[in-house]
Amino acid sequence: MGGCSPNPDQMKPIDPKTAGFWEKYFVYPLQQLLDFFNDVLGSWGLAILAATILIRLVVLPLTLKQMKSSRAMQVLQPEMKKLQEKYKNNQQKLQEETMKLFQKHNVNPLAGCLPMLIQLPILIAFYQAIMREPTIAKSSFLWMQLGEQDPYYILPLLAALTTYLQSVVMGMGDNPQQRAFLFIMPVMIFVLAFQFPAALPLYWIYSNLFTMVQYYFIGDKYKAKKS
Repeated sequence: MGGCSPNPDQMKPIDPKTAGFWEKYFVYPLQQLLDFFNDVLGSWGLAILAATILIRLVVLPLTLKQMKSSRAMQVLQPEMKKLQEKYKNNQQKLQEETMKLFQKHNVNPLAGCLPMLIQLPILIAFYQAIMREPTIAKSSFLWMQLGEQDPYYILPLLAALTTYLQSVVMGMGDNPQQRAFLFIMPVMIFVLAFQFPAALPLYWIYSNLFTMVQYYFIGDKYKAKKS
């Protein structure tokens, strides 16, 4: 998370002519996108919402891959339970047979975690875009100032809660290989949201809510049919 360092030299306004690769092609375009939506909507909080929806649409192929992976894991659950019962006293053999099962059905048990992990660089870009744009950092939305921590800790709690709910909705709890993320990710997100300016957990909450709504409408195709 070195990209979220509060080093003053790293928080100066971005000059696209002299900016490095990360700033020029990730942080600066995000800044411009937020500026555009703020001009249209008249609110930085709503600008973050609009930018979130656009980003979620861009990463939609990864989300669909996550849904497909979750469905595949659900389909394999009966066979996995048989293996767990058969090799309950031999964990090494259980792991070997489980991996063979995954390979046989061309399933990657960690594929469902990719969309959540890929959002961490986006968080870093959001942080720098906000802190290097004084207008955003000094703006208020609801009860908070976007460039400062939420004084009531409401956003960190909501960020952690929606992260957990999203994982449940996406079926990560049904996958033993992904189950750890069900609890690790909310804790990690809470810690990040607790430390960072309010705009970041606001983005994360928007993102989680959008993903859950998205899954409500298109998720049936990726749910395992119950016999």
